[in-house]
Amino acid sequence: MDITSTMEHLSTAAWKLPNACDYKGEDGLLYCGKCHTKKEGRYPFGDRMIQVHLMCKCEHDRYEAEKKERERQERIEAIERMKATCIHDRHLMECTFARDDGTLPQIASAKRYVETWRERKANNDGLLLWGDVGCGKTFYAACVANALIEEGVSVLMTNFSKILNKLSGLYSDDKNEFIRSMMQYSLLIIDDFGIERNTEYALEQVYNIIDERYKTKLPLIVTTNLSLNSLKNPEDTAHKRIYDRVLSMCVPVKFLGINHRTKEAEGKIKSCRAIFEGSVE
Repeated sequence: MDITSTMEHLSTAAWKLPNACDYKGEDGLLYCGKCHTKKEGRYPFGDRMIQVHLMCKCEHDRYEAEKKERERQERIEAIERMKATCIHDRHLMECTFARDDGTLPQIASAKRYVETWRERKANNDGLLLWGDVGCGKTFYAACVANALIEEGVSVLMTNFSKILNKLSGLYSDDKNEFIRSMMQYSLLIIDDFGIERNTEYALEQVYNIIDERYKTKLPLIVTTNLSLNSLKNPEDTAHKRIYDRVLSMCVPVKFLGINHRTKEAEGKIKSCRAIFEGSVE
């Protein structure tokens, strides 16, 4: 089979059966009966004219719509994979602005942080979210993380307990490499800062990571149950050098109000009363 015959064979094989409403035009070519655009074309190939299948406007629009849907699904899957990798507590992947119930007044500033991310990154603007347990600090930070990841920003949200557990199984050179690898993220979010072990080794590693963010001029968001007064007046030198670094990088944001965890627990108890006929206290 020569090349011309091969081309004709392939083009014929690619044709779809015409729809009942398709018709032949005056030029002898097939037209779509819906959009009235060509479904066939003739083109020179060597010393002959070959007839090939064309996408009519209907087919082209359908192809583009399917392409966009595939790309949308691929983007969603890519974002989900990134979240699973970069947000170490899976339940935090569900913390989004869309799920905000309106009881957290600080959430407006979280949205502004995301909206002005390029400026925040350029200025190395970090946040220190402090206040009592259950007042929404972690939700706030996770909303920022999820929103930025959805925009393609590299974010890591974790806590020092997980980091220290990871470091404890590494040799010295590997520890340094692990700490450096955390600088590949445009934003690092440390949740529950202050609950990690207070050993000399642990405090040194905490300082190393925060100091590396400081030196590389990359933003840091920290959530903590420690009071601002405790952070400004630490108990010893080891804590002072860590807290001073955090305060120099992060703007304090105070969280007050209802304990959302207590409110959630009360809601569960109330719903269970209906099942257990009031026997739940």
